Amino acid sequence: MSATWLKNAVFYEIYPQSFYDTNGDGIGDINGITEKLDYIKDLGCNALWINPCYDSPFKDAGYDVRDYKKVAPRYGTNDDLVRLFNTAHKKGIHVLLDLVPGHTSEEHPWFRESQKDEKNEYSDRYIWTDFCFRAADDLPYVGGESERSATYVLNFFKCQPALNYGFLEVTESWQTPMNAPAAIATREAIKDVMRFWLSRGCDGFRVDMASSLVKHDDEKKSGTGAIWHDVRRMLECEFPEAAMVAEWGDPKLALRAGYDMDFYLNHPGCGYSTLVRDYDNHKGEDHSYFKKDAGGNINRFLDQYMDWYEDTKDKGYISLLTCNHDTLRPRYNLDEAELKLFYAFIFTMPGVPFLYYGDEIGMRYQQLPTKEGGYFRTGSRTPMQWDNSKNLGFSTGSAESLYLPVDSSKDAPTVEAQEKDPASLLNTVKSILALRQDEKELQSEANLSIICSEPDRPFVYRRGSLIVAINPNGNSVTLKKELNINEILFKIGEAAFDSESITLGSQSFAVMK
Repeated sequence: MSATWLKNAVFYEIYPQSFYDTNGDGIGDINGITEKLDYIKDLGCNALWINPCYDSPFKDAGYDVRDYKKVAPRYGTNDDLVRLFNTAHKKGIHVLLDLVPGHTSEEHPWFRESQKDEKNEYSDRYIWTDFCFRAADDLPYVGGESERSATYVLNFFKCQPALNYGFLEVTESWQTPMNAPAAIATREAIKDVMRFWLSRGCDGFRVDMASSLVKHDDEKKSGTGAIWHDVRRMLECEFPEAAMVAEWGDPKLALRAGYDMDFYLNHPGCGYSTLVRDYDNHKGEDHSYFKKDAGGNINRFLDQYMDWYEDTKDKGYISLLTCNHDTLRPRYNLDEAELKLFYAFIFTMPGVPFLYYGDEIGMRYQQLPTKEGGYFRTGSRTPMQWDNSKNLGFSTGSAESLYLPVDSSKDAPTVEAQEKDPASLLNTVKSILALRQDEKELQSEANLSIICSEPDRPFVYRRGSLIVAINPNGNSVTLKKELNINEILFKIGEAAFDSESITLGSQSFAVMK
């Protein structure tokens, strides 16, 4: 880890096409983010992650990159992005871009050259078999669309041909090792992209599909890990304060591969999913921990999390997130009272937390047809809801021009309305984040110990000298234990203590000292 600013960082994730539209074309833009930096700072976030804003045909919402060094015209210009970096820095806000290293768009110039029958410097920058009817071993592939007699490997969707970083174990004549010239050239090309944006003011990258680079990698991802170690050496030498967060979902591997942070992702059945998204199970029941009286058990989360935490606490940060662009919003199954407790938990745990735009006002998941490869994820990518003016303040364009429709509900939550209500979800989030900034022991560094996690008892944990207690259920609960508490610094709902016990009312949360 080299980015010291992460010690008190709280990130705000922005889906650029849906945040704020300044030119009335119905699509959010870079200047819209710049205009709303004061809102983000006032919210309590001091860092941004911006989803891909590069030139793209947008078959996968920008994760199919056509030009890594050019801002997509629908968002603005490179100068607009540099101005965003500079303005954010003046306000004490760091900015991460989204790096997509595992694949490009099929329209990228590198791939267009690679498709040609005549050998050129890009022929082996992607993974090709040696015959037009040759399958790609156990990897997904496409054939019949290129001049050369070969099929090419995909990294995800059909529009995303996989860049060639080599194979850890070469088993076929068409596969290349990691030290092959083309594989090395691919690695250097991605480092060049990183340098391009870092030299213009970017503070680092969220890395898409971070574990997907080397094919036929082993269980420890040692091949892919070696590439990221090489990247980390470059960063430490040239951009020592640059940060990287991995879309990996295995901090034991990601943090050892040179990453500063790794997301705790919402894989079905994982510990994180049991907190608020335990509806994705074969019974169709919801036993999410933060859902009132749903029979949740915090130990289903802790069993995995604490193993990761103890193993990696001196190596980097585990990043908990309210949601992201790939996940159903937590408002899908939680009400405002339940969300308050969930967010209070997220922002008082160690590691670097991420807040998805709109979650702070409880934006709803919308049932919508797919847009730009979103499929079920589309409903979490709708325009930000600023006020009750046209298009909920997102855009002055026509409703038909909007990237996605805004929430049409009469009670659609907005920033303007919630700012006026001291008890709103938005103001609760602001209060929690203000507490996190005031109390160093609630920030990123590892200082966690579990006091109580027994079923039907309050979940209580210690952060240094602070004690945090949560009761997500509908009944008042008491924990009898000597904890030497002198005061309550922050609470949601009812909370009290004496020399022998802590009592938490229905759906309550407290930070005590």
